[in-house]
Amino acid sequence: MARGLITLTTDFGLSDHYVGVMKGVILRHNPAARIVDLCHQIEPYDLVGAALTLAASYPYFPEGTVHLVVVDPGVGAARRVIAAEAAGSLFLAPDNGVLEVVYQRHRHVVWALRTEEFALQPTSNTFHGRDVFAPAAALLSQGTSSAQLGALLEDYVRLDIPRPRRLDAERLEGSVLKVDRFGNLITNLEPADLPPAFQIAIGGARIAALLSSYTAAAAGQVFAIQGSSGYIEISMKQASAAAALGAGPGTPLEVRT
Repeated sequence: MARGLITLTTDFGLSDHYVGVMKGVILRHNPAARIVDLCHQIEPYDLVGAALTLAASYPYFPEGTVHLVVVDPGVGAARRVIAAEAAGSLFLAPDNGVLEVVYQRHRHVVWALRTEEFALQPTSNTFHGRDVFAPAAALLSQGTSSAQLGALLEDYVRLDIPRPRRLDAERLEGSVLKVDRFGNLITNLEPADLPPAFQIAIGGARIAALLSSYTAAAAGQVFAIQGSSGYIEISMKQASAAAALGAGPGTPLEVRT
């Protein structure tokens, strides 16, 4: 059990003070905390991107880790602050669906936290990462239970992450979920969605190769590969598939047999 381990995922970037101040609040409340930065370059307000980043990361941490996600378009509004218990870990986030992949993968229990019991005062309407989420993460990392801070929640928000849709016996419709910094297009396809002989149509390209590594590709080749997160990615060798195909999150694709 990894008592005191906290991961941070935000859309705050690193050019401002926001991430550092959150860490300061956590350490003020729990000086023994160990903090791991997962990602602070989530595109602003990109809940799907944050959900996928979290999904690709949390399975590799010890049980008992507190995973804090602050991508919060509704900050200052009436949205709830939640803690979800799943896969032996705790997930702390706004109630906006950013934990959707965790919900899909695991049995889970969700708690709505009583923020007035631990939030910094006065509480800013624009920086709940500092005033609400950081102290909550510190308390949870010290062994305070979700039940001590809140009440069970049944009507938590779900996020509509597109899934592949069967068009007919020979065609499957998918889409791009995210673009990574290398320009790889992370799709909602999984390896089982690709038959032995297939063609993926996207952005004017026709892709019929599922390669095992980037080095197996020829220069300038657009190809499919199973990424580390488990999804099929559309890539180019040492180039941006997103730029070459003019594609990004939401771009449709079609698998044909």
